[in-house]
Amino acid sequence: MKIIATNRKANFEYFIISTFEAGIVLVGSEVKSIRLGHVNLKDSFITISKDNEVFIKNMHITEYKDAHFDKVDEKRSRKLLLNKQEIKKLQQRTIEKGFTCIPLKVYLKDNLVKLEIALAKGKHLFDKKETIKNKDIERETQRQIKNYK
Repeated sequence: MKIIATNRKANFEYFIISTFEAGIVLVGSEVKSIRLGHVNLKDSFITISKDNEVFIKNMHITEYKDAHFDKVDEKRSRKLLLNKQEIKKLQQRTIEKGFTCIPLKVYLKDNLVKLEIALAKGKHLFDKKETIKNKDIERETQRQIKNYK
């Protein structure tokens, strides 16, 4: 499994409840661009339509420079491939207040492009401050252990 892109802000902004693996419907030039690492998950989000289809929106895949005929919008909505039970679980939980569905990372698995998505609950400001405080404490202890040796 080769990780192509990650959503680094996800763990800071949200509590991750559960994760799912989803396939993405792409055209050939988008796959080539992803293999080169030209994908960005910043500001992307996941929606569930009324007819139980899941889409990722605002995922930026840079246009492949050598593509001659597959010219597509870089931020278009892309369909995600999940089974019915997973879609139903996501749909039930996102109806609840505070829960959302976010992308975590894009990776290659057996030469297929996969997307790890998470059911998440938003953090409050005091939770974010606590996370920063814990990271600072951990960093300081690691620095002192290094200097002690």
